[in-house]
Amino acid sequence: MDTLNKVLDYLESPTPFHFTHKATSTLLENGFIQLDEKKRFNIERGKSYFVTRNSSSLIAFKVPESFSSFNIIAAHTDSPVFRIKSNPIVKGNGVKRLNIEAYGGLLLYPWFDRPLSVAGRVMVKTVEGIKEVLVDLAPLELVIPSLAIHQNREANNGWKISIQKEMLPIFSEADAEKEFDDYIAEKAKCNKADILDYDLYLYNRVKPHVWGADNAFFSAAKIDDLECSSCALLSLLDSVPETSCAMITLFDNEETGSGTKQGALSDYLHSIISRICFSLKLDEEERLMLLANSRMVSADNGHAVHPAYSEKSDITNHPRMNGGVLIKYSANQKYTTDSESGAFIKKLMDDNKIPYQVFYNNSDVVGGSTLGNLSSQKVSIKTVDVGLAQLAMHSPYESAGSKDPDYLKKFFTKFLSL
Repeated sequence: MDTLNKVLDYLESPTPFHFTHKATSTLLENGFIQLDEKKRFNIERGKSYFVTRNSSSLIAFKVPESFSSFNIIAAHTDSPVFRIKSNPIVKGNGVKRLNIEAYGGLLLYPWFDRPLSVAGRVMVKTVEGIKEVLVDLAPLELVIPSLAIHQNREANNGWKISIQKEMLPIFSEADAEKEFDDYIAEKAKCNKADILDYDLYLYNRVKPHVWGADNAFFSAAKIDDLECSSCALLSLLDSVPETSCAMITLFDNEETGSGTKQGALSDYLHSIISRICFSLKLDEEERLMLLANSRMVSADNGHAVHPAYSEKSDITNHPRMNGGVLIKYSANQKYTTDSESGAFIKKLMDDNKIPYQVFYNNSDVVGGSTLGNLSSQKVSIKTVDVGLAQLAMHSPYESAGSKDPDYLKKFFTKFLSL
């Protein structure tokens, strides 16, 4: 349960900014050296480094004395949520609500009637310039109330949910003196007039917890994909790379297509790899030789067979929670695994007695793409897609198996130690 408990701790991060900040603190505590993209990299063999971008993406790596490849684990820090708009107060019918918009493909109905709060980053004007401040407005709580069954007799028969009409969370009574900006300024320790901008999101305040007979399962917000991201981070700390530069790259904005400066389609990974090689005085051909010998594990969770909807899963491949690491396949290469990369990973897990299972989408139910096939457009290396089986993906409270984080961490650690 040690791995699970550490993962649950990271799952309490309310936003990608908070997760990245927590990961940064962990890396510094473990002797990693922080690099700045705006400054020259001075990298030495035998040392460990990390660099963040946008305060929401992170690349960390260990450089052995000699290496012939990069072994990379990619995961993502973001999850589908609601973003708070500017000028957010909507006043009427005795209350103030916050104007929001959807980020990513949310499962909407579970957001009703839950204790929520707001977190993110605030840009504050100071005498020195602009300062970024992380905030979490808790213990302030908000709720998105559902409509009573008496007023919507079709509620249990399904209905189309309007985000703009129905999903605005109640913040306060209409005549409350304390405004939303007052709470932000209080947490940011600044004057309201000095708040220039913000990236703020709703999040579910229910804490992660373990449940079921024998504590077989756990539930939390943001299991997709902080479970993989935290396992990658923990594995890098434990890894002892022999002939590869062990690297994790935790991208933001996967849930909206990765097309940002900090996403998998950006130059982020390509740039950092190039600068590592440049700092180590490797020429362009040596860099390309390293990449040709490199491997990536793209880590993003997959769907366990739902006990009430088994027909939604593939008819011969039935992944389950606590069944081990998923190896994910797709004929159209939305998942990058092929027979070569799949065989390599299966042998590594067989040799180390790590349980694994195969994931395919039902052929009539198209799945989404993830990090591997996107990042390979910028850094083309052999890639396999993996994850862990979970239920209720993209809900504000997802569920997964308690044993699986240990399986994934063990696999990641072996891979990064090659």
